[in-house]
Amino acid sequence: MLDKTYSAADVEERLYTRWENAGGFAAHPDSPAQPYTIMMPPPNVTGSLHMGHALTFTLQDTLIRYHRMSGRDALWQPGSDHAGIATQMVVERQLAGKGITRHDLGREAFISKVWEWKAHSGGTIQRQLRRLGASPDWPRERFTMDDGLSKAVRKVFVRLHKDGLIYRDKRLVNWDPVLHTAISDLEVEQRETKGKLWHLRYPVDGQKGRFIVVATTRPETMLGDTAVAVHPEDERFKDLIGQFVMLPLAHRRIPIIADDYADPTKGSGAVKITPAHDFNDFEVGRRHNLPMINILDMNAKLNGNVPQAYQGLDRFVARDKVIAEFEALDLLEKIEDNPMTQPYGDRSGVIIEPWLTDQWFVDAAKLAVEPIRAVEEGRTRFVPKHWENTFFEWMRNIQPWCISRQIWWGHQVPAWYGPDGTIFVEETEDEARTAAHDHYGVATELTRDTDVLDTWFSSALWPFSTLGWPDQTPELARYYPGDVLVTGFDIIFFWVARMMMMGHYVMGDVPFRDVYIHALVRDEKGQKMSKSKGNVIDPLDMTDQYGTDALRFTLIAMAAQGRDIKMSEQRVAGYRNFCTKLWNAARFCQMNDCLPQPVFDPTTARHTLNRWIGAKTEDCAAKVAEAIEAYRFNDAAQVAYGFVWNTFCDWYLEMAKPILQGEDGVTKAETQAMAAWVLDTILHILHPMMPFITEELWEKIAAREGQLITAAWPKGQGLAAPEAEAEMDWVVGVVSAVRSVRAEMNVPPGARIPLVIKGATAVTLARIETHRPLLASLARLESIEVSDTVPSQGAAQVVVGEATLVLPLAGVIDLDRERARLGKELLRLDGEVARIDKKLSNPAFMAKAPDEVVEEQRERRAEYESQRDKVRDALTRIA
Repeated sequence: MLDKTYSAADVEERLYTRWENAGGFAAHPDSPAQPYTIMMPPPNVTGSLHMGHALTFTLQDTLIRYHRMSGRDALWQPGSDHAGIATQMVVERQLAGKGITRHDLGREAFISKVWEWKAHSGGTIQRQLRRLGASPDWPRERFTMDDGLSKAVRKVFVRLHKDGLIYRDKRLVNWDPVLHTAISDLEVEQRETKGKLWHLRYPVDGQKGRFIVVATTRPETMLGDTAVAVHPEDERFKDLIGQFVMLPLAHRRIPIIADDYADPTKGSGAVKITPAHDFNDFEVGRRHNLPMINILDMNAKLNGNVPQAYQGLDRFVARDKVIAEFEALDLLEKIEDNPMTQPYGDRSGVIIEPWLTDQWFVDAAKLAVEPIRAVEEGRTRFVPKHWENTFFEWMRNIQPWCISRQIWWGHQVPAWYGPDGTIFVEETEDEARTAAHDHYGVATELTRDTDVLDTWFSSALWPFSTLGWPDQTPELARYYPGDVLVTGFDIIFFWVARMMMMGHYVMGDVPFRDVYIHALVRDEKGQKMSKSKGNVIDPLDMTDQYGTDALRFTLIAMAAQGRDIKMSEQRVAGYRNFCTKLWNAARFCQMNDCLPQPVFDPTTARHTLNRWIGAKTEDCAAKVAEAIEAYRFNDAAQVAYGFVWNTFCDWYLEMAKPILQGEDGVTKAETQAMAAWVLDTILHILHPMMPFITEELWEKIAAREGQLITAAWPKGQGLAAPEAEAEMDWVVGVVSAVRSVRAEMNVPPGARIPLVIKGATAVTLARIETHRPLLASLARLESIEVSDTVPSQGAAQVVVGEATLVLPLAGVIDLDRERARLGKELLRLDGEVARIDKKLSNPAFMAKAPDEVVEEQRERRAEYESQRDKVRDALTRIA
């Protein structure tokens, strides 16, 4: 017998170990089944599970479990990313605690320390994914720095270089002056801040007393200006185009150029151009062949390219000095407050500099051509579809991809330099020496490039490198391309697009057919979770308190396409109640000998109630399958929830009680077998979403071989029964209508009330006679009468089908008091709706309120309006 309550803590670890040991997660390359592949977005080796992880891995696990049960050879390829900067910082902090720097150790010894840390402390998130119930093929786990993937990285780098698609260039990058490396846009955090806008006057050369005013948020960079730009159609400056200004402090003559980048409607219409310290200015500089003067060193201090008085100053100290000198020269026109965003390094916490430096780049524009075509032609599909627009916008305007990083942990660039600077790019040092010998004619000493590759470079190869490429393995032939990638929108550019580039370049085909972009998990008010706000919900705390299945089902139920998830502990607690409901239903079945019958065929059921539940069960399984396959996860959860809680537990089992608790007979045996069959089907349907409780029930209810994780998804058996469905749906409709009226009218729960049915057809009359005891019991009716003579006053009326249900309430409740109560409640709800309407129609509120606050007000309005409609209906019924 099942325990009275379900204890997730006693079940989850035991079941997970059993699944894993039994090979329940394994793909089978030799299987004749159709393959189904999901590539796990490799979490950082330094990572730990947060709510965003919980969402994406729950959705992936739901898909993989469903397709595994559907008979596909399902591969969920696991692994982790070496996370270059993040991992290096972890180890450097540990060393700093001992008073050691990486430079004290040297490169090789430091990398050995990182590998030691990875072996002992890395992989926390993999252990946490097991707690979440994730079922990837763990023995196939890969790491972006393992030998096989490192070989793939070198081979692709060399091939791209020989094809002219990787090159070394001097360009602007996001430079972290603390970490001393270029970083990706994803590692740059844009923070809102209140800055200043300084308006500086530049004297026009040869025109005494005439100035061009430029506005800047970074006065210190004016020492690197190489032009002033004005719009070619701006009449104010037409006579100055081609002239020069004298750059104050630096005493250099710089040209006045015409470029569309200058906006006549902003500021003075003239902008200073500093190509070495601004991404937009860099492009202007390239268009006009301007000099690029880098005025900062790697520490963001001013270098030897500025006047002596400024050399060695920190950038912000230099800013104050520049402003003071402009003021002293009467060249500071004005200073304005300026709300702005500033780029900060997400790990170092300092302001990032656009810095001109030599780096390795990929010609992303050429590699983007095929991925764009694949999406245009539908060979790769974005879900929701609107993310295609984001993808196209970025890919069609893509910039060169900086792939080098000035750190030690990562894939070292396979490039060697000869004494004259000639670069030799090869997979191994021996091959580089051979190439150098061929070039110079003699053996020559080479120096290896010290940079490592951007983590995203190795991650871009993930869909094929994890399957054994460059070796032509059976797995590569079978599981590439994958079926779906599940990820967040924030890495469409950084990872999704780059996998598509590399997939086409290396494999000649898309890396996945579908890209499902899930939303963000926010707090219950719609705000982004952050430690500073104190609104972070730890998924592991939720699993400890409510069980993993409750957390998973919450995330799935709220994963509506294109809508952020508003997560709260109360929602998880609510779905824990769903687990309890399922457990109690299974226990009820067990107590009433509703046990699985191996030979039971649901198509042979004869009783109307059993034919009805058979049809509903089959319909539920089909709708859940359809929703999962269409990535409508919330629909899958809601269909399953509604069927289990309402149709099965609240209706079928309640209606079946008289049969199950009656004398033995054919109908009782059929009902016991049907209840067991439905429960068994429910466990199959819920398993992809709630794996632990369903597996536990499946194994505990009856002794059988195998595990639910590898059992087959329910297949249609032709159980549709239109007449039985119509009949029992009518019963449900009548009872629901009576219960609704009772609730609206405050009828005491224990009171039995009369029911008069008016206008019934012969079909309805037959149903009344058949189900009279059931209707009386479930709706708590004193009597059921069929009559066209009904009370004209003091009765509530509701229509079900063609018939009118009349509930005389005069002797049950105080009708005058009830009318007064309902009228008062209607006025209150009218006031609430009007109050919110006033707020939403206020331009000042709409301009200032955050989106999540506006959305919350709209949701409240809809809730009040729904309540108002119900009260209005109740008043109408007893008017």
